[in-house]
Amino acid sequence: MSFIDELKRRNVFRVAIVYAVAAWLLIQIIATTFPILHLPDWSVTLVTVLILAGFPLALILAWAFELTPEGLKKEKDVDRNRSITPVTGRKLDFVIIALLVVTLGYFAYDKFVASPVELQDSIKSIAVLAFDNMSEDPDNEYFSDGISEEILNLLARVPGLRVTSRSSAFSFKGQNLDVPTMAARLKVAYVLAGSVRKSGNQLRITAQLIEAATDSHLWSDTYNFELENIFAIQDAIAESVVDALKIQLLGEVPRAIETTPEAYALYLKSAFLIEQRTASSFLQAEAINKRVLEIDPEYAPAWSQLALLYFQGSAFGAWDSVDVIPRARDAALTSVRLFENNAQARAILVHIAMSDYFDYELAARELEFALGQGPDNAIILSAAAEFEQRQGNLEEAIRYYEKAHAIDPLAGHREGASLAYFYSGRQAEGISLFEEAIERTPFAIYLHKILAMALLVTGDVEGALAAIEKEPGEMHRLQGLALIYQAMGKRERSTEALEKLIAEGSKGTFEITEVHAYRGELDEAFKWIDRAIERHDRGLRHVTYSPFLDNMRDDPRFDDVLLRVGLKPGP
Repeated sequence: MSFIDELKRRNVFRVAIVYAVAAWLLIQIIATTFPILHLPDWSVTLVTVLILAGFPLALILAWAFELTPEGLKKEKDVDRNRSITPVTGRKLDFVIIALLVVTLGYFAYDKFVASPVELQDSIKSIAVLAFDNMSEDPDNEYFSDGISEEILNLLARVPGLRVTSRSSAFSFKGQNLDVPTMAARLKVAYVLAGSVRKSGNQLRITAQLIEAATDSHLWSDTYNFELENIFAIQDAIAESVVDALKIQLLGEVPRAIETTPEAYALYLKSAFLIEQRTASSFLQAEAINKRVLEIDPEYAPAWSQLALLYFQGSAFGAWDSVDVIPRARDAALTSVRLFENNAQARAILVHIAMSDYFDYELAARELEFALGQGPDNAIILSAAAEFEQRQGNLEEAIRYYEKAHAIDPLAGHREGASLAYFYSGRQAEGISLFEEAIERTPFAIYLHKILAMALLVTGDVEGALAAIEKEPGEMHRLQGLALIYQAMGKRERSTEALEKLIAEGSKGTFEITEVHAYRGELDEAFKWIDRAIERHDRGLRHVTYSPFLDNMRDDPRFDDVLLRVGLKPGP
């Protein structure tokens, strides 16, 4: 009997067909259901690789073993005269036919009944792209961007509609990409695009709702009106989108919060300046925002924006956080008093409660309310992730980060998750995310430092040194050098870097703490962590899991540190 004939006799070909068809069907189901369950992208790849790896194993088993009435036996132990491989072969034929019927049914449904995007996401999902500025004055770009963002914020309040954040949706500005490509990257089913033409007090807005799967317009309209009617037009666009997507609402479509035309134009200009994220732009935004509130002190979005610019501006050097965080908190509280369901203001209150007041009970209450109002809001989910991460609940933090990433894939939520991955023991995943972040933004401050620290922890000292030398932030570069030279046994060079770090000023109090702790200088480490607590240093978010503080953890003074920052000491 030839080798081919023996393969046929042992049903190896039939097993190959059954496995191939079943594997294809299973992979299709996984690719459809895993995104709905908000499982990470790598999980689909992992399961697919495992399925493919099982194919040769199935063939080996089919060759080496035979199914008999007494059970599975090695083929060589079965008497050819008593072999039932022909019966088993007929049964496999019926299995093949059944699988092919199911596969054809799935293919027909996929092709003719359900659109690909609908299969991927059972919740309606949309991205609002930055509307084109069609005005003669290019400086009116702030206005077209602002209109786009306000429509986005309005749609984000629609129950049952998942809306991609501004940072993700606006990332395609200036790129000549088609709608299906942008929608695929944003993982949305629909895209709202448009243009704004402003001439004095006259406006012309064109908007189009596009279905990504077919690249076809579901709805479009053009509005010509005066600036004072802008809120009615925003409401009309939101209502048209809801109607076109056939979203069932228990109540009315959310309405825009109105103010005067002058205040609104200034509000949009302030938002545009905040997005530039420089110390000077934050200062300009503050002056403009205060003018908005002089005109309309009851305009809730302006209070929320004031809280945002103080909170973010203190991180970009516009102000000392000790001075402006109380102002940020008061502004956020005013905003939620005027408009309770304000995701941005709620998220800011969560962050301030944790980082600046060390009040985790208050943060938990704010977070519970916010999650109840917007369980699929990426801003709130990111705040929830940091809430868990600060307390050392790294796996729970990862879950929230991944859910935020699934909703808003280009907003950098996985960069936030990178440290949680690394310090939870999933070091390869953490390092991979550090490297991905650097590839996207190679000149960003801090990213090269955290990659260097990760490599240092894993024992790759030379790799850590190469990474830290690329860090553009002087404070972070000096801290990294101090730690790495200490690990290399170059104590003098470590001391030199530490002294330069201290000379940089008081902003790096937590970083200085980590260096002293790593060098075994515990008295100095506790002195500097006291300063970090006094300054509400944002580096304290790492206090529960930073490996560079390990030398401090057995010291009785460390329990007091945890209590002072609102955390519970370990057992």
